[in-house]
Amino acid sequence: MHISTSNSYNASLDSLMTRQATLSSTQEQMTTGKRVNRASDDPAAAARAERALAAEQRTVANQRGVDASNNAMTLTDSALGDASELLQQAREAMVAAGNGSYTDAERTTTANQLSGLRQQLLSIANRTDGSGTYLFGGQGAAQVPFADVPGGVAYQGTSGQAQAASGEPLPLTTNGAAAWMTARTGNGVFATSALTSNGTAWIDGGTVTNPSAVTGATYSLQFSVAAGATTYSVLKNGAATALTNVAFKPGQAIQVDGLSATISGQPANGDDFELTPSSANLSVFDTLDKAIADLKTPGRTGSQIAQTTSANVGNLDSVLGQMSAARAQVGATLNRVDAVTARLSALKLSSQTEMSNATDLDMTKAISDFSNQQTGYDAALKAYSLVQKLSLFNYLSP
Repeated sequence: MHISTSNSYNASLDSLMTRQATLSSTQEQMTTGKRVNRASDDPAAAARAERALAAEQRTVANQRGVDASNNAMTLTDSALGDASELLQQAREAMVAAGNGSYTDAERTTTANQLSGLRQQLLSIANRTDGSGTYLFGGQGAAQVPFADVPGGVAYQGTSGQAQAASGEPLPLTTNGAAAWMTARTGNGVFATSALTSNGTAWIDGGTVTNPSAVTGATYSLQFSVAAGATTYSVLKNGAATALTNVAFKPGQAIQVDGLSATISGQPANGDDFELTPSSANLSVFDTLDKAIADLKTPGRTGSQIAQTTSANVGNLDSVLGQMSAARAQVGATLNRVDAVTARLSALKLSSQTEMSNATDLDMTKAISDFSNQQTGYDAALKAYSLVQKLSLFNYLSP
């Protein structure tokens, strides 16, 4: 077989160019640290990397929504904490004002103190997250949720919660109506009140002794005083019951259908007390408004002061309980945010690992390959230089 000088020359040149391209590709991989720098390097690996990158970007987008929810719920938790502290101050002031030694002027001073606390609470209820979104606006978070109107504070937000733009169902706002406006009256099951009180008697908040016996009816405790004897009769929804003309003993609880209430002091003839089912319509602001109005009323008797103090403190305890429940719900959301953040971090790491496995370069192997390819390239270059000298004219005498 005859091999021409031209053929040897071309073969050497092709080998040299191939080795140079391979060496250049390996050098690029070592520079970028990536085995796959373009789809043509490894189509299957490039597709894997593209899917992993898309998954990572979705995770990052979801994390932005989670971060927004975390910020909103942290601010909401802080707001509810501030509100609870103010309500505790209001409770202490109410209890102090129930002291029989207080004068009407001192009670008016306490009422003014409660008015200041009320204004602070209204400001807290209308807090924003710093970007114009009202924390307690519910689904209508773009407008002021609470407005001080004639007759009290009205909720202008929309019930529900605005959700973060994320694959995770996390809230950006809190239902202000539920947190601030829907505490249960009385002790949560029934509320006590004095319809008519001419004597020195007053009724406490009452307790439930047998939940299974509670009927949800309205009971009236009507007192009669004749010949020095005090008796009472219990009416259920206006109808007489077996408890009729029962001898009254001060401080002894009156029990009916699983409900118990104690009347202290001495009732007068015609005094009437009522036990009504609780309703979930007690607001923070109505509670304070009622207490302020009572404290500003002059000339009340000791029993009237005791009665209103008991009722107002009981209602305040109820709104405090509702506030605590709302804060507990926010705390549960923050715990869920932490769990979601941890899961998204794991998903992001998994996507990054998948992309790394698909495209990253094994540097140790690459250095070894580069060294071998450098040796091969040097040999090809030397062979090419020798082929260049294969010419008949090199052997002709001058």
